[in-house]
Amino acid sequence: MKKVILFIFSFFYTFFLSQTLSSNLDKTTLALGEVAVFKIQILDLDGKDVQIAPRNELLPFHFEMVNDSIAKQKDIYLRSVKFAIFEEGKFKIPEIEVKIGGKIMKTIPYEVEVINTAKKGDQINDIMKNKEVELNVQDYWDLYKFYILLALIIIAIIVLIIGIVKWGRKRKSNPIVTTNQTLKDLEKLRKKNYIENDNFRAFYIELIEITRGFITKQYQIPADVLLTDDLIDYMKNNNAISQENEKIVEDIFLRGDLVKFAKTIPTREIMLKDFTAIRDFVKRSTKDVEAENLRNAAAPELSIEEQSKIRKLK
Repeated sequence: MKKVILFIFSFFYTFFLSQTLSSNLDKTTLALGEVAVFKIQILDLDGKDVQIAPRNELLPFHFEMVNDSIAKQKDIYLRSVKFAIFEEGKFKIPEIEVKIGGKIMKTIPYEVEVINTAKKGDQINDIMKNKEVELNVQDYWDLYKFYILLALIIIAIIVLIIGIVKWGRKRKSNPIVTTNQTLKDLEKLRKKNYIENDNFRAFYIELIEITRGFITKQYQIPADVLLTDDLIDYMKNNNAISQENEKIVEDIFLRGDLVKFAKTIPTREIMLKDFTAIRDFVKRSTKDVEAENLRNAAAPELSIEEQSKIRKLK
């Protein structure tokens, strides 16, 4: 008798006091993009914890979540998921595992069929008729101001770059800048004490190299690639350098060649004299450049005889 009473008590306890899990899908056939609702309900919780998939992760990835709401009280748990599917075909909502306290329960599976309700040849009408809107200057500015400002910035950057490049080239080609840089190079050569140490070969090699580079930049004469004899002929025919300066360059370059090939040994006095002569030539070069510019500007209007007079004055 006691066993019968205990069985009846256990049955009623399990039936009336255990948790009840239920689920519901309001539609099993959907049109593309149509919204359906899937619900999960748990009763008689008695304050127990419910563990289930988090928001927006309850259904498979084909199901586009529209809304996922959860309501939980002491004795009831409600989960309502609104979703839509944008692909044709059949899709499954699998069994969903729910852990209530230490007990695991599962919902029943569902199958959803998605169909395309539009038929070939159906006419699609706009909800509202198109309306023409007149735009004023302010409207166009609001629409395109970003692109206009971006274009102006790009143009400004290009102009700035071109200006910097031109200014840099002009500065580098400025006769005074070239003169000052060459004087610095000559001063570095002097500080090497080649003259004091009778290192005449190294002295003339560097002195002539500096002078060749200077003539190339200052007079636009290819002195860095011409042999000495060719350079002398070029200077005389070019008329860019005054006769005084031509003579200095000619004498020192010819002497430098003899020294380099060990055909002559200069004294310290000669080396110092040649160094001073080149330094003075560099300082006077700006006058040559000014005279050359003046001659080029007036050349079309001057006769050969007048041009010859200008050359003699240089």
